[in-house]
Amino acid sequence: MLNNPSNPLIIQGDRSILLDVHTPRAEEARNALIPFAELEKSPEHLHTYRVTPLSLWNAASAGFSPLRIAEVLDDLARFPLPQPVRTWIVETMSRFGRLTMIPSEDPDVLYLVTATEMIFREIAASRQMSKYLVPEPSIPLRFRLSVINRGTIKQELLRLGWPVKDEAPLKEGEPLSLSLRSACVSGKPLVIRDYQKNAARALVGDKGPGTGFGTIVLPCGSGKTVVGMEVMTLLQTSTLILTTNIAAVHQWRDELLDKTSLTREEIGEYSGDLKEIRPVTIATYQILTWRPNKEEDFPHFRIFRSRAWGLIIYDEVHLLPAPVFRVTAEIQTVRRVGLTATLVREDGCEGDVFSLVGPKRYDVPWKELEGQGWIATASCTEFRVDMDSERELSYAVAGQREKYRIASENPAKIPAVIALLEKHREDSILIIGQYIKQLETIARATGAPLITGKTPNTERDRIYGDFRSGKIKTLVVSKVANFAIDLPDASVAIQISGTFGSRQEEAQRLGRILRPKEKDSHFYTIVTSRTVEEDFAANRQKFLAEQGYEYSIQRWDGKSLPAPEDEICG
Repeated sequence: MLNNPSNPLIIQGDRSILLDVHTPRAEEARNALIPFAELEKSPEHLHTYRVTPLSLWNAASAGFSPLRIAEVLDDLARFPLPQPVRTWIVETMSRFGRLTMIPSEDPDVLYLVTATEMIFREIAASRQMSKYLVPEPSIPLRFRLSVINRGTIKQELLRLGWPVKDEAPLKEGEPLSLSLRSACVSGKPLVIRDYQKNAARALVGDKGPGTGFGTIVLPCGSGKTVVGMEVMTLLQTSTLILTTNIAAVHQWRDELLDKTSLTREEIGEYSGDLKEIRPVTIATYQILTWRPNKEEDFPHFRIFRSRAWGLIIYDEVHLLPAPVFRVTAEIQTVRRVGLTATLVREDGCEGDVFSLVGPKRYDVPWKELEGQGWIATASCTEFRVDMDSERELSYAVAGQREKYRIASENPAKIPAVIALLEKHREDSILIIGQYIKQLETIARATGAPLITGKTPNTERDRIYGDFRSGKIKTLVVSKVANFAIDLPDASVAIQISGTFGSRQEEAQRLGRILRPKEKDSHFYTIVTSRTVEEDFAANRQKFLAEQGYEYSIQRWDGKSLPAPEDEICG
């Protein structure tokens, strides 16, 4: 029986959802699925999504009900929603909130309250949980736990299929008076967009139990830094900001000075070069995860206890190093927000982000912000180039990992890059790659400056500044530019090699060119034909399709850019 033959969704009994991209309501359906489903495959005609327990619990924490999800699916489905799937959604979402963490009269002890005797007995029977939870003899359906184990218990219970609704109070940190300016230091009016305000308010809530922690998902270029500053002004408390590299530290510092009432003396840098701890302190993940050897503790974890922080901001939370999760489990009493463009983690730790930083509180589809003019319109094109016969022979006998490198460093990519530079000679262009020797060759061939992890910080800041000002039009960058770097005038990105098809990397690299501007942006990827690079490119393409971007594939003949009719798929 058909609901409506022109509807875009086909919902199957295995909890997968097929999206027919050629139907009139396809874009509407893609946006509607974002809060509670995950994209798995994205070929030309049918995209495959899957509803998972974690995706449903994120939706539940953001206020979605099973009824609302069922209504969305009923409205957009071509065939009726299978009854077993409807029942599974209700039962899975009902698990969220069946375990609640609440305070006790002892500040060092919390209670875990279960909804039923069955749940209580299941958890009591777990050997893993018996390390942390003690049944409360005077009150039924209740366990005692140490505050220090708050995060660890949430991690373990999520693995058992029981997400915890954390309603234990959070500590108030040191007060810090700050406000957002009405105009930036440059004189440009500072306008906080509605979605930025809504994202901050969704996290802070009423400052009562169950609020003040979580993850905000917004596209690169949409102003996640401003969201972080908005949260800071709502909370008025000392703040620890953790980010990806020293350039991002300086960028956060400059943004805070430009847009808030904070002074330079109130902002500290905690990095390899400086160890300042001030009311607002910005640190890198790298310094936190440094230790003399694998047997010793991480000495810089002490920063978490160096002040009475009232807020921790995890910038690019999808890159939060696994060792930091350990200390994150210990500081669950602090308000915290994770900022990211994608919840995809290559290490599969999405559940730890949910448990330790907090569930998704707010997100906005990329294409929705593009339609409103808040991020640039972008076209995505993959160029395929051939290898010479000698390189093909080396590729044929190489191991799998070496095959990827041989294909990635194919010299035939250089003429394609030069042709694209000629096509976009009036634009600001980023050439991004993985392998330093390849990038050095490209830099020499194009005469463009190169930034890698070994570039001194002062030199790096100078080059970024010249690029922002328009003094240089082309910049060659290694993966150091993937993360938290604001290059607002970049409108073209040429990707010549990457990290094995990483979707999170694709999000970051595309984000480098999405700042709103008068002209459209272009995102190019150059891959070697008939190699593993094609397979990894297909994985990255999945991310772009999830965000609603068109993705065309064209062949490069080594002489000139192909005309539109040479496109081989779209």
